[in-house]
Amino acid sequence: MPAELGTTNLLLGIMAAVSVLEALVIIGMGIAGFMVYKRVSALVDTGITLAQGLEARQVAPVMMRVNAILDDLKDVTTKVKEETERVDHAIHSTIDRIDDTAVRVRTNVRAKTSALVAFVRGARTAVEGLLRSEART
Repeated sequence: MPAELGTTNLLLGIMAAVSVLEALVIIGMGIAGFMVYKRVSALVDTGITLAQGLEARQVAPVMMRVNAILDDLKDVTTKVKEETERVDHAIHSTIDRIDDTAVRVRTNVRAKTSALVAFVRGARTAVEGLLRSEART
């Protein structure tokens, strides 16, 4: 029996040593993971700082130019709208004046030609009457 216990004790010792080594490897992996985390965090902070610097140097001036262009575009659009309304009003007033002029011309022509039309109708009636009276005789 004592020989069997020696073998068992040896195997238990090996298992204990392997467990200690596993614990040391796990602790080492934890420390390495923490170090990688710190480096990645520092890298991310550097990236954020660079991005903010890039924004301050390039994006902000571009945004200022874009806003200036948009303001100019708004001014031009407002002027075009005002001019369009002015031209539209001028066209409508001109069309109204033309309509009024057409009505006045029509009225004046009718007034001046009504006497002539009456004369022509009377002459036609007289000629027809003469022709009918000559045809009866």
